[in-house]
Amino acid sequence: MQVVLASGNAHKAKEISAALPRNLELILQSDLEIVSAEETGLTFLENALIKARNAAACSNLPALADDSGISVDALGGAPGIYSARYAGVDASDRQNLEKLLTELGDHDNRKARFHCVLVFLRTPDDPTPLVAEGSWHGQIAHSASGEAGFGYDPVFYLPDRACTAAELNMTEKNEISHRGIALRQMTKLLRERYPA
Repeated sequence: MQVVLASGNAHKAKEISAALPRNLELILQSDLEIVSAEETGLTFLENALIKARNAAACSNLPALADDSGISVDALGGAPGIYSARYAGVDASDRQNLEKLLTELGDHDNRKARFHCVLVFLRTPDDPTPLVAEGSWHGQIAHSASGEAGFGYDPVFYLPDRACTAAELNMTEKNEISHRGIALRQMTKLLRERYPA
């Protein structure tokens, strides 16, 4: 079954595709020239629903949307739902990461968590969307380290592994990350709804 991913982020698509059931073919909405929906929600769930509805309506395909971000305790939960545009609407991953490090400065409390909400819709007006969530706890490092991953991964430090998320390979990351947790939940829900 073809499913449109409500994203143009190839890194995110790669992570998601690696975890989904093999009978689902993921297509990036950017490959279908679908313009991203404006994220006007106040929660990860609201924004994931907005993105999934837009992708399903524009493609006439089932849609999967992910809304995720990082929340830092010392910043009152920021950047939260604004993680992808923390340094501005067209900010790069590097600019967002640098703003986070600047805002946090030398604060002693470095606790942070990644959140992910996944939503699957059969149609834009699907009254029973599938919803899965995951959280991943860690700390914000004082500087970036690692070449893998994307977004805030280079500064998301994992004390139990003594490395950042960007120093994990994809298999390791998918086993423990917020998105990996949500994807395992979503995969179970999809298999129940669409048995192979």
